This record gives sequence, C-alpha cells and structure tokens, in this order.
Amino acid sequence: MAAISLSRQLPRARPHVCSRGFRRQCPPQRALWAGPSPDVKEEWKQKAERIRGGAERSMLDLLEKRGFVKDVAGGREALDWLMTEKRIGAYVGVDPTAPSLHVGHLLPLMALYWMWLFGFRTVTLLGGGTVHIGDPSGRTSARARQAERTHQLNTQAVRQQLDQLWVHVKCLGIKHQHPANIGRFRRILNNEQWLNKVSVIQLMKTMGSSMRLGTMLSRDSVRKRLEKGDGMSLSEFCYPLFQGYDWWHMYNSQPTLLQLQIGGSDQYGNICAGMEAVDHMRALHRGAKTEAILKDPLTAPFGLTTPLLTTASGEKFGKSANNAVWLDPDMLSSFDLYQYFLRTSDDDVYRYLKLFTFLPLDSILLVMKRHSEDASKRIAQHLLAKEIVELAHGAAAAREAETAHKEAFSHGTNSYPLRALRNTLRAQEQSKQTTPADGPAAELLLHKEKYLTSSSATTEESQNASSVNPKANTVTLPASLLRKGSFPHVLYASGLVPSRKEGRRMIESGGAYAVVPNSGSIEDPNSLRWEQIPTAFLDADPNHYLVDYEGLVLRVGKSKIQVCRVVLDARFKAEGLSCPGWEDADAKRDVSDESP
Repeated sequence: MAAISLSRQLPRARPHVCSRGFRRQCPPQRALWAGPSPDVKEEWKQKAERIRGGAERSMLDLLEKRGFVKDVAGGREALDWLMTEKRIGAYVGVDPTAPSLHVGHLLPLMALYWMWLFGFRTVTLLGGGTVHIGDPSGRTSARARQAERTHQLNTQAVRQQLDQLWVHVKCLGIKHQHPANIGRFRRILNNEQWLNKVSVIQLMKTMGSSMRLGTMLSRDSVRKRLEKGDGMSLSEFCYPLFQGYDWWHMYNSQPTLLQLQIGGSDQYGNICAGMEAVDHMRALHRGAKTEAILKDPLTAPFGLTTPLLTTASGEKFGKSANNAVWLDPDMLSSFDLYQYFLRTSDDDVYRYLKLFTFLPLDSILLVMKRHSEDASKRIAQHLLAKEIVELAHGAAAAREAETAHKEAFSHGTNSYPLRALRNTLRAQEQSKQTTPADGPAAELLLHKEKYLTSSSATTEESQNASSVNPKANTVTLPASLLRKGSFPHVLYASGLVPSRKEGRRMIESGGAYAVVPNSGSIEDPNSLRWEQIPTAFLDADPNHYLVDYEGLVLRVGKSKIQVCRVVLDARFKAEGLSCPGWEDADAKRDVSDESP
C-alpha cells in the first residue's frame, strides 16, 4: 500500500513535444471561458443527481455548514437549486484602498475559493476604478482622498497578493485532497479596464434610469451617514451605480453568466442594487420588461453575504477598527501572523478553523476532540495558525513561522534560547541586504512602509510601525531610547503596548518581562532566563538587558514576544527610521556617538 500511495504522488514522465506541437495541443487563451465540455456537463448532471438524492451535500449547504452565509438576496431555495443544476459564475470585488488585504477580506474570498474547488467559475474583481469613488458602506465618514500614484501602487500590490492567494489555494486544495479532476476556471479582472471607457451619458442613460432615489436613500449606509455622520458626497451616493455596472458588464460579456456576487454583510445594499441593475439591463437588451425574463432562475442574479467577522468577545476584525491583521508579509511577518492566530481563544478556534482553512469538517471535529483532551497544548490553534500563514504567505513561510515559534518557546515561559535571538538578528541583516535599492519593487516596498506609518495615529493610542521589519520580526530602536527609567517607552516603541501609559500599567502589574543576558546555566548556557521588569521601573536600565550588545528581547503576558535590535543613533538616522518620542529627545541632545 505504501508503494502504491507513493507512486500516485510521483509525477508522470511527460513526452517531449516540440514548440509547434505544443501550440497545436494548447487551446487559444479565449477558450478559458468557453462553455463546458460534454464530459463536464455530464459530470455536473451526475453531481446534481447525487445532491438531489441526498448522497452529496449541495454547494450552498456546504457554505452554510462552514459559517459563510448570513443573507441570501434572491431567495435561499432558488439559489440552492440554481447552484445544484448549473455551473454558474460567481465573483467577489475588492477595492484596493490599502497596499494589502487584511483578514476581514478573507471571508467572502474563502467562500469564492470553496466554489472554485467544487468546479464553479470564479472571478476576483479588483476595483481599480471604483476605488477612486469610495465605497461608503459601513462608514460614518468619507474616505480620505488619495493621490493617483497611491491608487496605482495599492492596485499593483493587491493584484500581486490576489495572484499569490490563488496559487496557495490551489496548493491547499491538493494538500487536503479536494477533487482535482473538476474543470476549474478563474480570472482576476480590474474594473478600471471598462469604467475608463464608459461615458457619463451612457452610464446615466442605461444604469442611472434603473436606480430609484427612494430606495437609495433608505439604505442603511446612506441613512446612518445622513443622520449621524458628516453627510455623504454625490460620488459616494452613486457608488452602487458603478458597482451595478461592473456586475452587468461581467454578466453580459462572459459566456458563463456571473450570476452570484459574494460580499461582506455591509455589502448587502450594494448587492441588492446590483441585482436590480442587472435585471434592468437584461430587460433593456430584450426590449421588454417581462416577468418571464426577470423571474427565470437559470439566468437571474443572486447575492450572498458573509457574516461580520468578530471574536467571541465581539471585537471586530479589519482596518477600520484600527486592528488590521494584514496579509502581506511586507506589512505583517509570517511569525506575527502565526502568533496572532495562536492567541485565538478556545471559544473561537472551532469557528475559525471552518472559516479560514480547507480542512474537511470531519477532520476539524477530530482536531477539536484532540484539543479538548489537553487544551493547554493548543493543538487547534497551532493548526489554525499554520493553515492561515500557508494560505496568505505559502507553505515555506508557514513552516518557518512554526519553527520560529518552537525555537522561541522551546523552553516554555521560563527561558529563551540564545540561538533563536541570534537567528532572528541574522535574518534581519539578510533581509536588509536583499531589499531592492531602487526600481519598481523598491518603490512598492517603500509605499507599504509609509502606509504603515501613516495609518498609525499620531497619538499614543496606536502602534508605531516605521521601525518594524516585518519579514525578520524585529523592531529597530535607537540607543538613546534606552536609558534609566525608560522601560514603558521602550515597550511602546517596540509595539508590545499601545501607549506608554499602558506600558507603565503592564510593568506595575507584573506582566512585562525581559531576557537577561549571560543567564544560562553551565549545563545549558544557550537557555537565557526571563526576568520580570522591576515594578520600580524608574530605577531599571534597559541597557542592562542587552544581549550581544544589540539584542533586547521583551515579552508581555505569556506569548507576546518582540525582538529589538538596538543601534547607534547615527545608524538609526541613516536608515531613515523613527519611533515614538525619539525625535523630541534627539532635538535636545547629540547622542550620535553613544554605544548601546
């Protein structure tokens, strides 16, 4: 059996084919969206019979069981029947308002990925055009205007991220043994391609005539802004018009109709407006608004919204809540992403495993059974963290994050391995050496770094990010910041606490720790001891905790660790770095010759 299993995993030898023969074998690119082959049609027919007979779960039922369905626009039973009978197309739209997606974006995308794994045609729509307008959904104030170059860089970064996510989804589908013999088709489109070509007169003549003012004014996002917010601009008010045109353009231009739009719960109003717009355009193209046309379920548009992603305590995910969990490794390291989900509570981990992984439900139940036998091992959380890092950053990054965690916590919370610290600092230096000096890649990386800095509030209530190296999981600090009594400031500058006030509170409550240099035993000199930062922190000097003259390892609570690289102020300036409060101190004294 082992030999048979191994042989199935080995790639078959492929015969040599000349370039001319290769061109004959490959269909033209436009065939990607051609209708399904007779074999696929027959397979789909057999699948529908199994679903109707109760031998197989329907697609909508699977999405509901995993927690992806909040509302269905167009009727739940009708959509379930349609998805069983027909290999429809579905899409999810994402406006690139930042240079990275965050975890909150994943719910609609995961529903789309599941549909793709089961053979449905899928489109990820990048809102390179609609991002200039600004979606008002779920907001009490207008979005800040961004420069044209900012839009371009955000669009470029998010497009690259969407490409990578699709690659990782394909790999995870293979890893978890989802059927690979289903004809799968996907595309990433950018609505800037057609919105830049449509005239205002054409848009208002066709789509504008379908939008009823009373309906638009009654939408929650509009009413709340008018009642409690700062009002709404005409461009924001007309956002559903452009979103509806997107849907109609894709619905009408692809051989397989894109009949389903998937979005977050805040998109329900936009989705309903889009359905009305598609129905209006279907009637216009057929010359009459007949009931038969609009009620035909085989061609009708539907909408599906996913629930708002929250924790068991009610905390919201997403950048609008000032707690964005970025998916881009340049903005949040694989280690930090792993650590974030490792801290998931037992009340949330089962739900998150269903939402964020491609594990079958039966496998998740087995994991939860093992987890319940000894919750302290956090088996479910480790699996969740690794699967999410693998989805966002790839399998290699997930293995590295898992290994880094094991190194950091190999001795529990009593000690920290010196080898792990030196490996982290070495990785930081290597990361700096591989950073592009100039060109498009360097511009994009600089844009991400600037966004992290600008998205942090100017007050102490938000983490500074300008001195963070996400890939290496380090924070660089100037030597002048480390002085007697400065531990609350150091905790704040390292990103472990949101303010100096919180840093003081954490120290005084006995919840802040630092690694003590040269504290290993004779038997194990590599194992350095954690020590609680003295509650009388005004007499404590962070310099006394430097390891190898440059490494400062801090911890808050049981698992939130930060490695800090301490450099001379001259080097800190030369690298263009900053951290909270350092500029004021630097203006008062010249410390460029100090050593850590």
